[in-house]
Amino acid sequence: MQEYGQMIGSEQLQNAALLWQEHRDAEFPANLRGVEVEDIDMVLLDADTAGCASTWINNGGTLDPQHRRILRTCVEDLERVTPQISDPSGHPYYQRLHQLALLISGALEAE
Repeated sequence: MQEYGQMIGSEQLQNAALLWQEHRDAEFPANLRGVEVEDIDMVLLDADTAGCASTWINNGGTLDPQHRRILRTCVEDLERVTPQISDPSGHPYYQRLHQLALLISGALEAE
């Protein structure tokens, strides 16, 4: 049974790594620089989520308690702001970021 759990963790790590690479290759939406949605700075939200994703991937699927708290906040913020983004490049950018944050959060909860 433990092998199965490790296989799922490895698959989640691979999926996250692919999403992370796709996100890194994408250009930040210019129209969202300096923009706040519901008092959430969009650049900071991107940076905080990206920092947690990078740390999680580089640490083989683990996050320290501080990064876990930051990630939880990012997931909540992404859930609030993503539906409100009408920018044609911004919406898919933040949807992907939200998907990445949810994937990592789900993996952490499954531990």
